[in-house]
Amino acid sequence: MAMKARPALLVAAAAAILAGCDASDGTPDPLPPRATESIPAIRLDAAESPLDQLREWARARSETSGIPMRALQAYGYATVVMSKAQPGCHLGWVTLAGIARVESNHARFGGATIATDGSVRPPIRGIALDGTGGNARITDLHATTRAGHTVYARAMGPFQFIPDTWNRWGVHAAAGYNTLAPMLKAGKPAATGDLSGSPDNIDDAALAAGRYLCAAGGDLATAHGWRQAILAYNHSAVYVDQVRSTALGYQK
Repeated sequence: MAMKARPALLVAAAAAILAGCDASDGTPDPLPPRATESIPAIRLDAAESPLDQLREWARARSETSGIPMRALQAYGYATVVMSKAQPGCHLGWVTLAGIARVESNHARFGGATIATDGSVRPPIRGIALDGTGGNARITDLHATTRAGHTVYARAMGPFQFIPDTWNRWGVHAAAGYNTLAPMLKAGKPAATGDLSGSPDNIDDAALAAGRYLCAAGGDLATAHGWRQAILAYNHSAVYVDQVRSTALGYQK
């Protein structure tokens, strides 16, 4: 599994360490993956859960893609929310699906499953990022403070967020669009407190990934923007190709 061999969502310090890696061979970037059909319009302010409004859309695609229906609802919801908050980003659900497939097999790594509320159990954790085996050395500052000794970060959840990255980009999807809109529209990392959600909830993680990708890539409908977004997630040309090929398989 890819997440065993390398960290995802590196924080700025780790990205600097990896900056010397060759992430491009100079050839033009291919067009980004895009779904051939739009996600149905949903009411983000409706009494009915927005996720429930995507049930039939997700069910149909689950049958053809093999992606769990509950995961597809999360990807679809994150896409709709980000298209409203940042219409110039053009985030596609197939991009989120491509990342989640590479990172955790859509929250199924290690026998994990997705509950009705989006919680992923057992929690999915990557290896300790202690600088060995070619991995970056990243300290979990909050855990280190609590423990009184060095605790190395582990990527968390179905989208494999590093703790520091989650602290800045995490979001509680169930808080509702109107509550989250100012933060989502700003397109900047922020200490979100009660609105930070959990990296072990697929709805929260998918929306947080959407925030991060839009901030990193700008316009994901462009070849350059999409590539920059995925490189920000993991500074590796191999990773970009993995996500691209996986997402292309879902765009039909």
